[in-house]
Amino acid sequence: MDEIELAEALRSSIGDFVRRVRVHDRMPAGQAAVLGHLDRGGASTIAGLARLEQVKHQSMTRTVNLLEELGRVAVRADERDARQVLVAITPAGRAALDEERRTRAGAIAAAMREVLDDGEVEVLRRVPAILAKLHP
Repeated sequence: MDEIELAEALRSSIGDFVRRVRVHDRMPAGQAAVLGHLDRGGASTIAGLARLEQVKHQSMTRTVNLLEELGRVAVRADERDARQVLVAITPAGRAALDEERRTRAGAIAAAMREVLDDGEVEVLRRVPAILAKLHP
């Protein structure tokens, strides 16, 4: 298998894997993505979140409004720019995100126990660090 064939096999298998894991999701993917950005990067503007998710400002406003109604984010005026608002994850949002992550991780762990042998699990232990090196 040459480099391009390997890259395509990885792209395809990772995509399939993500789709199979997502069947366990309880939270819409867009909401989980926004909470994940806020959890990892701290407060952000709606425009900043829209850029990260590559959606229109209006779409992100709807997502943020829904998350605010659910108590998962707090919105406040940006002290540096009164025209902007800052969105921050709340403790309830972090708890919901943590639960979503635990559910996904639990599904992956269960599948690993069911279908992988010890050698395959050892190979997987190296995969996160290897994939982290491939960020474009």
